[in-house]
Amino acid sequence: MTIVNSEWAKEVVSWEYSSAAKPELKEIPVQPFPASLHENGETRVIELDLSQLIGTDYVATTPSLLANYVRICEGDKIETSARSTSEVFYVMRGAGQTETANGVIEWKQGDAFTLPTNDGAIHTATEDTALYWVHDAPLLKYMGVVPMMPRFKAAYYSQEYMQGEVDRIREECQREGRNRNGIILGNVASEKTKTMTHTMWSLYNLLPAGDVQKPHRHNSVAIDLAVYAGPETYTMIAKDVDENGELINPVKAMWAPNSVFVTPPGWWHSHHNHSDEDAYVFPVQDAGLQTYLRTLDIQFIR
Repeated sequence: MTIVNSEWAKEVVSWEYSSAAKPELKEIPVQPFPASLHENGETRVIELDLSQLIGTDYVATTPSLLANYVRICEGDKIETSARSTSEVFYVMRGAGQTETANGVIEWKQGDAFTLPTNDGAIHTATEDTALYWVHDAPLLKYMGVVPMMPRFKAAYYSQEYMQGEVDRIREECQREGRNRNGIILGNVASEKTKTMTHTMWSLYNLLPAGDVQKPHRHNSVAIDLAVYAGPETYTMIAKDVDENGELINPVKAMWAPNSVFVTPPGWWHSHHNHSDEDAYVFPVQDAGLQTYLRTLDIQFIR
């Protein structure tokens, strides 16, 4: 047997602890992806790729997630497939069905559903359709692994269910004077972490007309889908807050319906609705994984 100490030693490097404790990785930008990307053209998947900006050698929106728009023309079908453990879909517009190895699901505008690891799904549209699709294949690519088995069962969240729960929570929040009006969507397999899947987290969040939700922060990256909003509805995003909890040099991300924007990890952000219409946002994050690792560290300015 060959002794390989000298060959293995060629791979070794080291750094002084205090100077290397915080490596200089590329920052994740506040990045919008307009609805115009999916409003016209042929049936296709549109990757919301930030790999060049964030320094990954694989297609990704964040280091661990890839978001996509799926445009399906009326009467068309398209297959989506990702080597991932978790997939989240939200129907931005349209209606149709999705065929999977475990059955067929019918969907319409405002519905959401999740899939565990699978060999692909076929989506058929009965009218002009756009899906928001996020999965964790980038996380697996970084680790150099493939999924071995499903970690949860597929789930369907109807628009009626989500709206009903938000309406119920809204009444509770008003009675108790709370500033938040959203529901975290869950799966029975992820009850301990209170997340949509074991790696991914999503919130169906109401921002009432004329309301402001004060700044908060978390260590997960948020890929935010603006479901619906009137004019002058937006998120303000900043690295820091002052002693009064006010954002310092914030960046504004508008809530344009059926568009997406990225909120970097650890950045403070507040939501503002200066219109006379209720607004809704559907963020997807890797907060399932972060929660399990005890690193999410969500904080609120009250």
